[in-house]
Amino acid sequence: MLNLFLMLQAVSTGAEAATEAVAESAAAVEKITIFDMALKGGWIMLVLLLGLILALYIFIERFLALRNALRAESDNAFMNNIRQYIHSGNIDGARQLSKQTHTPIGRMIDKGLSRLGRPLPDIQAAIENVGQLEVATLEKRVSLVATIASLGSMLGFLGTVTGMVTAFQDMAHAGNNIEIGILATGIYEAMVTTVGGLIVGIIAYFLYNVLVTQINKVVNTLESRATEFMDLLHEPA
Repeated sequence: MLNLFLMLQAVSTGAEAATEAVAESAAAVEKITIFDMALKGGWIMLVLLLGLILALYIFIERFLALRNALRAESDNAFMNNIRQYIHSGNIDGARQLSKQTHTPIGRMIDKGLSRLGRPLPDIQAAIENVGQLEVATLEKRVSLVATIASLGSMLGFLGTVTGMVTAFQDMAHAGNNIEIGILATGIYEAMVTTVGGLIVGIIAYFLYNVLVTQINKVVNTLESRATEFMDLLHEPA
């Protein structure tokens, strides 16, 4: 009976020790933060972070510029005032109003007004050239966001390869004493960089498409205003 009691006590003590070990292991796992996991990705995670920050900066700066352009171009009062100036023969007043707007459509209309007296095809060509320059200005640095989207995924894949290389090197150095802890560094690097690269790539790709949509809206508005201006020149005074 005494032996049975001692055996039960030993089993109970072992179970408690195992429970405590599992609890300590779970607590250690819970202590790993996202920042700690990112650090395990190595230098590639730093490059991905810098790329994400750059993509966000370009997106905010370009989005605000495009929104201001759309807001200005959607103002019908500007074209109505231009029409009144032209019908009254006050070309200088129309040009002054165009310059004061400081918008792409204002610069387009000012270029068209400066060509009055020439054949209409020349005026239209001048407006289109200015419009192309304005669109190029609005698209400035937008392609860099697309580049970051592509590089994010590629860098994530590069981290996967380098991480697996590190894991295999650790295996080779360990010889017959291979443990999971030895492979952890390389596996962490491979998995974390893969996730980081995908996250950066997805975010940058989404931001790029938002900017492209806004640019297309501005282009459509500029084309509409240019057509409206050319129709205005055909109207009787």
